[in-house]
Amino acid sequence: MTNKTYQLQTLTCPSCMAKIQGALRKTAGVKEAEVLFNTSRAKVSFNEDQVSSDTIKKTIESLGFKILGEK
Repeated sequence: MTNKTYQLQTLTCPSCMAKIQGALRKTAGVKEAEVLFNTSRAKVSFNEDQVSSDTIKKTIESLGFKILGEK
């Protein structure tokens, strides 16, 4: 299991947080996803055999949000 934290462009509302979190949780291979509104970070646990970090980033970006960094 791989754990990554993605720094997002500032989230402007709780519904943005819920939108990202919901999409990540529906992504095959993602075990857990938590988006923190106050820090604009997404913490994701995933199986790299099923999904890549690039796919996770593309999922977030497809919703209209910019990723500023990852660790």
